[in-house]
Amino acid sequence: MAIEDRRERERAARRDLIVATARKLAETEGWEAVTTRRLSTEIEYSQPVLYKHFAGMEQIVAAVAIDGFGELADALRAANSGAGAAGDALGRVAQAYLDFNRDHPAVYDAMFLRATTLQFATDETPPQLSAAFAVLSEAVGDAAGGQDAQTQTEVFWAALHGLAILTRTRRLRPDYESERLQLLVDRFTRA
Repeated sequence: MAIEDRRERERAARRDLIVATARKLAETEGWEAVTTRRLSTEIEYSQPVLYKHFAGMEQIVAAVAIDGFGELADALRAANSGAGAAGDALGRVAQAYLDFNRDHPAVYDAMFLRATTLQFATDETPPQLSAAFAVLSEAVGDAAGGQDAQTQTEVFWAALHGLAILTRTRRLRPDYESERLQLLVDRFTRA
């Protein structure tokens, strides 16, 4: 049994190394640099070893995304834990979301822009995705007075995502970020 345990630990460590290396390459050089050939060179394992862990790049990107959703859930949870009015908490959560996008653009892209096999709002949804949505939903529901919190959260999330991408790609005026965010939060606290 000890040999099987060791092999499983080694397998998990290789998988983690692949995911961490993909993330590092994406963060430093962009997702275009992340190929199975490049990954195998960086981690010093053959491509067949990669394929023992992942069927292809979509699954590698999905693994990076799942880790990202876990980190985003933690950041949103921390932002939602402070004292104050529901609108204040929603503002902190929204800012934490935008900060995550700014600080981790490659991971955010894996979560929302890259092709993956991840599904939202299904029985197959990974718990990290559900956790991030749940924290966002809690903040929106508290601020909006509980009116159809799920739909309200989807619309709020869509607006945050739009702000995140449009800000990052410099499609919006840079000096008005806080005003846009406050306007969005105000719309939802008055729902």
